[in-house]
Amino acid sequence: MTSLPPFDWDIFCAVVDNFGDIGVTWRLARQLQQEAGGTGVRLWVDDLASFARICPGLDPALDGQWQQGVYVQRWHDDLPAEAIPARVVIEAFACTLPAPFIQRMATQSPAPCWINLEYLSAEAWVEDCHGLASPQRVGNHSLDKYFFFPGFTQKTGGLLCERGLIVERERWQQDEAGLDVYWASLDLPPKEESELRVSLFTYESAALRSLVASWCQGATPVTLLLPLGRSLNDVLTGAGLADAIPTARAGDLLRSGSLAIKLLPMTDQAGYDRLLWSCDLNLVRGEDSFVRAQWAARPFLWHIYPQDDEAHIAKLDDFLDHYLADLPAECGQWLRDFSHALNHGLDVGELWAQWPRYGAIWQQHGGAWSQKLLAGGDLVTRLVKFLESRI
Repeated sequence: MTSLPPFDWDIFCAVVDNFGDIGVTWRLARQLQQEAGGTGVRLWVDDLASFARICPGLDPALDGQWQQGVYVQRWHDDLPAEAIPARVVIEAFACTLPAPFIQRMATQSPAPCWINLEYLSAEAWVEDCHGLASPQRVGNHSLDKYFFFPGFTQKTGGLLCERGLIVERERWQQDEAGLDVYWASLDLPPKEESELRVSLFTYESAALRSLVASWCQGATPVTLLLPLGRSLNDVLTGAGLADAIPTARAGDLLRSGSLAIKLLPMTDQAGYDRLLWSCDLNLVRGEDSFVRAQWAARPFLWHIYPQDDEAHIAKLDDFLDHYLADLPAECGQWLRDFSHALNHGLDVGELWAQWPRYGAIWQQHGGAWSQKLLAGGDLVTRLVKFLESRI
């Protein structure tokens, strides 16, 4: 086996819900490798098969491999003997580091800086907990673990946003000829002036059936870009195309009334960004696609991960309190009602009917919101600044 260089960053990710956690940590790993300097990033992942869905060059059969400048290490119960902890060790989303790895961290001098990267939240208490240290006793040694909270205010860790992303997005959205080429790559004609193009990547929701039915029955042509996934059954049922569910394949173009549905394969992260940038409305889920929809500066609806006690609805409202604050009150209330209906699985037909009234206001708000989020710097910038006095 070829010996590995010392690493500046170790990131541990336990894959949950297929793409959410690994989507965020894969973006983080690449951005650290490209922008934070040093000798490299090692990403530990326990489910390489799911990871390969968003990183097509990844070989799930290999225990260790380089991908886009990042060393990807399969996370086994047994720790490789040669695995020396990096200067900074990040446990993503409260995954539990292997005990032998923690022991190796404790015996290093100086000890690595240990970061617990938390889930993104707009809740008010996050500002008070961001950056706090939690002393950890490891045998005869003591380590501090720091809690780092991504968030929407300058008192949090911010959001992942690669250097140059906003400039690239603006160039893409202003290039009409380039957009025509993009649509052609998906076997679609150029977008008509009166047409809406919508991307949809959500969980299951009965609300989708009424939304899709509204698109079918409306006067406005809608083309729905639908990556194959959990929402397929609700979408095709709402369109009256339930018979097509068993045979639906990526590349299919299905029609029902004013709606055309283009089924897409899973794409890599850069491809998903371009899809979001190209659409007039994006319905997204979880954390990674939720954040990328905000950088797209286009209208979006967030289908938050559902929890049994409906705690997710309170978290949704905490985000909406930030997101809607600068919108006219009437438009803001419409968007809050729409978001609640989607997340409660309610009929959204009457809410969608208000799109002509509020869509342009919502569109304008998207650009201002993305600029506001970057006022205190992106997540990697804030993380490096946080670490400067600790390593």
